[in-house]
Amino acid sequence: MQSVNKSVGAFSPLRHKTFRNIWTTSVFSYFGHLILGVGVAWEMTRLTDSPTMVALAQTALMAPYVLVALLAGAVADMFDRRLIALVSLAFAIIASATLTSLAFMGITTPWMLLLFTVMIGCGVAFYSPSWQASIPEQVPADQLPAAIGLGAVAYNVARSAGPALGGVIVMAFGANYAFAVNSIFYIPLFVAFFFWRRNTVASRLPPERIGRALVSGMRYAKHSAHITRALFRVFVVCLCVASANALSPLIARDILGGEADMYGLLLGASGIGAVIAGLMVNAMRMKLSTESALKLLALVGALALVVVGLSKSLPLTCAALFIASGASILVVSLLNVTVQLSTPRWVIARALSMFQTCTAGGIAVGSWIWGEFAADYSVQIAMMLSAGALVVTAFLGFLLPVPNDIAEDIQQIEIPEIPEFALELSLRSGPIALEIDYDVDPEQAREFYNNMVSMQKVRMRNGGYDWSLARDIENPALWTERFHCPTWGDYLRMRSRYTQTDISVQAKIKTFDRFEGATKVRRKLERPIGSVRWKAETPDAKQGPLDYTGP
Repeated sequence: MQSVNKSVGAFSPLRHKTFRNIWTTSVFSYFGHLILGVGVAWEMTRLTDSPTMVALAQTALMAPYVLVALLAGAVADMFDRRLIALVSLAFAIIASATLTSLAFMGITTPWMLLLFTVMIGCGVAFYSPSWQASIPEQVPADQLPAAIGLGAVAYNVARSAGPALGGVIVMAFGANYAFAVNSIFYIPLFVAFFFWRRNTVASRLPPERIGRALVSGMRYAKHSAHITRALFRVFVVCLCVASANALSPLIARDILGGEADMYGLLLGASGIGAVIAGLMVNAMRMKLSTESALKLLALVGALALVVVGLSKSLPLTCAALFIASGASILVVSLLNVTVQLSTPRWVIARALSMFQTCTAGGIAVGSWIWGEFAADYSVQIAMMLSAGALVVTAFLGFLLPVPNDIAEDIQQIEIPEIPEFALELSLRSGPIALEIDYDVDPEQAREFYNNMVSMQKVRMRNGGYDWSLARDIENPALWTERFHCPTWGDYLRMRSRYTQTDISVQAKIKTFDRFEGATKVRRKLERPIGSVRWKAETPDAKQGPLDYTGP
């Protein structure tokens, strides 16, 4: 069991006006997006007989979530998230309205339909990390898990009825009206973000360049065990449970002997299970540790998949899909909470975009794998194998455990003083080499070294690279920590990224240091042969940092 505020209910985040407005209007946007999917698929069947083009319609709608997620996360961390959300939604609205106009004029073509579908998908995909990263700014920290659960509820409420509503609109009025409804349903969400008055603190430094921001985000995730484990676990779980939705049409037709109406019932059961599960996130964290919950949910989900594969009864299959979908949503939500609670604000959107990519990637890869097994063997065997794989994920907790209660304080502590320097430096000057000396009692060498391993992770995830620790041969008490930053600007950014937990690690190491006064730090500008300036006051002519794509 984790330290969870028992007074926080599933709907507590809705007491906060900004979150309530954005969450409510997001339900409409999800409905619109799902209605768009039905309209695009039907319009494509009208425009062409090619099965490939029909399949590409859904690919065009979902691919942006994977392809631009990391870029969207980097942009959301670099600039005002409210502004990014507004621009992204405006782009989606304009693209959708343009597609609607072309459809009413009757001049759409298959490739034109795909193009505008991708454009709409890109707008929504760019909006998503900005919205998720903004949730901690809209609700108190103790309500964050419930807010994340409500985010899953919003989508799954739409998933339960959106496709059916889209089908009714298309059958009654035509695909062009489905496009129009989508355009309209994005507008309330745009208005909600427009009226959100976000409190921002301007950075003293310009934003990172986009390439560097992408590398910084991936480097932070790589050197943060909490995030790395959450990303891997959500990928493998989504890969395993993807069989339920991917094979639902075949389950309805081949196992239950039904038609499209039965397929709709199966989707409805999955959606309702996901909605109810989304409301249980905080209660689950209150009763069980995260790792215990993940293991239990994996076993329950696996049992449900077995029932789906063996059942010939529609009610039993619906009940099993209800459970399987609920278990998967709880797993995703619990891991999402882990990422949110262990990531500082400067990189949160990038971390969430990686989480989104792993989730979507797991579903995409899993759908393909289980589809291949179903084609080569049978739907039943595919379901059994996916259930077995899901059982295996329960044992991942012994190798890659997710923390039960995250103790890290991710509040950023910016170091206000700018280091003194005599050289004329620009933000692009680099690389910067840093050397820090420690005078340590040889009797404490082993304990000091063990603590420096933690410091290595701090330096690496906040922007450093080529970290090393050396011990003086002549004076065994003298230790030197050394690492690099790509540029002077990157070094200054690193100083603004330290969290309270990072400062605590440094304070612990300082207790070993016998040097009196401030820590002895040397900052050096590395210069390749032939580039040394003759006068210190000569401005650094370097136009950009050295290429760096390392860890």
